[in-house]
Amino acid sequence: MRWREICGVAFAILLCASASTARAQSPYGIGRPATAAEIAGWNIDVGRDGSNLPKGSGSVSHGREVFAQQCASCHGDNGEGGLGDRLVGGLGTIGTTKPIRTVGSFWPYAPTLFDYIRRAMPQNAPQSLSDEDVYAVSAYVLSLNGLVGADATLDAKSLAAVKMPNRDKFVGDARPDVK
Repeated sequence: MRWREICGVAFAILLCASASTARAQSPYGIGRPATAAEIAGWNIDVGRDGSNLPKGSGSVSHGREVFAQQCASCHGDNGEGGLGDRLVGGLGTIGTTKPIRTVGSFWPYAPTLFDYIRRAMPQNAPQSLSDEDVYAVSAYVLSLNGLVGADATLDAKSLAAVKMPNRDKFVGDARPDVK
């Protein structure tokens, strides 16, 4: 038994010595720094003020077509919900005992709707929609909620200008390290 303990300790010492040698070459001994192009490919977040929205535009009518093909199977033909969340209605219910959280009643910033759709939808193929399709679906969903007209075409500037009904009802985070 004593022999096994001695061998185990010796093995642990050798393992630590080889690990520290590898660590001396680089922090983990693997990988390389990402290139600017690689970082740019993942830097797709959109700020609530519309910062980092891409070029392009999309109309409500085009959004209706894309929604029917890509979104209606989960969210219903008119955004009423189904397998996926309800997207339309619920205005005035947030302060009640049975709030209905939809894009029109709860979502605080229109540009972050674009961000969410682009990153996560459709659920079976996230990030598969073109920027024009995402602008169009955003326009269509906002139109269903009465926040833009049925003939609207949205781009970075006009999407950032949409004032959502619940924008001023969120409480800020007062922690000093949160901006």
